[in-house]
Amino acid sequence: MPDDGGPRPFRTEITDGMRIEWDVPIEMDDGTVLRADVFRPVTGPAPVIMTYGPYAKGLPFSRGYPSAWEAMARDHPDTVAGTSNRYQNWEVVDPEKWVPHGYACVRVDSRGTGRSPGRVDPFSPRETRDFHDCIEWAGTRDWSNGRVGLNGISYYAMNQWQVASLRPPHLYAICPWEGAADFYRDGSHQGGIRSTFWDNWYDMQVKTVQYGIGEAGGRNPSTGQLICGDDLLTPAELAANRTDLGADIAAHTFDDRYHRDRSAHWDAIDIPVLSCGNWGGQGLHLRGNVEGYLRAASPHKWLEMHGHAHWPLFYTDYGVALQRRFFDRYLKDEPNGWEDRPPVQLQIRHVDATFTPRGESAWPLPATRWTRLHLHTGRTLAAPEPATAGTAQFAALGDGLEFTTGPLPEQTEITGPLAAKLFISSTTTDADLFLVVRVYAPDGEEVVFQGALDPHTPVAQGWLRASHRRLDPDLSTPYRPYHPHDGAEPLQPGTVYELDIEILPTCLVIPAGYRIALQVRGRDYVHPGPVARLSNLKNDLTGCGPFLHNDDLDRPAGTYDGHTTVHTGAPHASYLLLPVIPAP
Repeated sequence: MPDDGGPRPFRTEITDGMRIEWDVPIEMDDGTVLRADVFRPVTGPAPVIMTYGPYAKGLPFSRGYPSAWEAMARDHPDTVAGTSNRYQNWEVVDPEKWVPHGYACVRVDSRGTGRSPGRVDPFSPRETRDFHDCIEWAGTRDWSNGRVGLNGISYYAMNQWQVASLRPPHLYAICPWEGAADFYRDGSHQGGIRSTFWDNWYDMQVKTVQYGIGEAGGRNPSTGQLICGDDLLTPAELAANRTDLGADIAAHTFDDRYHRDRSAHWDAIDIPVLSCGNWGGQGLHLRGNVEGYLRAASPHKWLEMHGHAHWPLFYTDYGVALQRRFFDRYLKDEPNGWEDRPPVQLQIRHVDATFTPRGESAWPLPATRWTRLHLHTGRTLAAPEPATAGTAQFAALGDGLEFTTGPLPEQTEITGPLAAKLFISSTTTDADLFLVVRVYAPDGEEVVFQGALDPHTPVAQGWLRASHRRLDPDLSTPYRPYHPHDGAEPLQPGTVYELDIEILPTCLVIPAGYRIALQVRGRDYVHPGPVARLSNLKNDLTGCGPFLHNDDLDRPAGTYDGHTTVHTGAPHASYLLLPVIPAP
């Protein structure tokens, strides 16, 4: 889209060693004008780091997300060092850490949010096309070297997978940092069970910065502009200008076109990819980072897995150096040896919440010793298959059953994807299974971690609605069952059914004397410890963060409030499959 002499930036200035253009107009194919802030070197063309999303480019991180900002600055002081922090925004790069290294940073308010007018429809094909056109706009400016890279967290990672699927000609590399990729399996319906996360997220983080809310959205401290546009819309006009996201998701129970239009198309993603995931991101992003690494068609792709909270590591010296080296290679053509690094870079997690970096040649790890721990009567978990059959029953909406090993005789590392095969029957026509892999210290205390959002995250989790049990034979593996989720097959009460359940990847070095447990529940995991809170979330954090499955319409009484029975021993040998990594 060449410059046609149309609307200009609100203001252009040279400050803090950058040329900043505020509120630059970018016209879309339907005539809608989106607005971007551009931070770039004072002279010379530069490669572009771009984000497009709904969190309002004029809202400072510290003001919009104060509890997250305070925790980041306290626990990771390097995130706020070496920068004025004037331009630090939620989940996007700090231009003061990129422009001095020869990059232009472009932030676009997505349609209907911040200073961009239009109708809000998150992750929709309309948004993805807008993003595509913004990339092409940036790649054809005279201040650009023609190469655009995408780098950001969460929303700004998820839509990277989507827009890369459209193959914009000027898009050269992506770095989705903790970003889901399958809108159904990762985001809206874990195991086919509806998550209420998006309903609450929409209320707390998008409606609060919708275009047209006036002074309620505040003013950008750098420009004095209203963060959410100069028009003041009535409540009725605001409602008409946004989709009802929760209702949209609830109307699409299965993995239909609605979800496919909001998900990655793996065969089309052929540019370099650095996918960075979080062991503690169980409710949303973790699965997408691993699947993205495995399934993207690109011959140049890397997986990095880390711990800590959702946002800080991205801004640390570690995170910025990793991202910049990747983009230096593919946006600047610098021969910096990036390709020589292992394709899989893991931060190996220990029970004391420390990490040890280790490179690997593939995922799952080639040395993996796939180990079955069978469920036994007496609620034990052990390698030998039970000699006799047994059963154990629990209230289908309750805390369920826990099967536990004895103390481990030696240190054991589990790193990789997990799965479970359960044989169950129900007194009703359906059952929801919530699986939690737990680890206990010798004193009986559960080992939990600071997850992406929740400070008491268990080792691993998996989910499955029993009526969605059918497998896709082409995409399933023993360690990663894949369900098409394209229809329901109700249960016959009292009949035994075989369920293969995906449990999201994990990593933990477990000392001798500790115990491993599999909890089979009928509702979300709850940690018995103290409750935590983040300013941008509605619910208290009790173990699963905001990723809860508490929609009564999705789990109606009469269908899900009976009793579920777990069957053990031949011919119904239920087990947990663990990725055990032998000691070197």
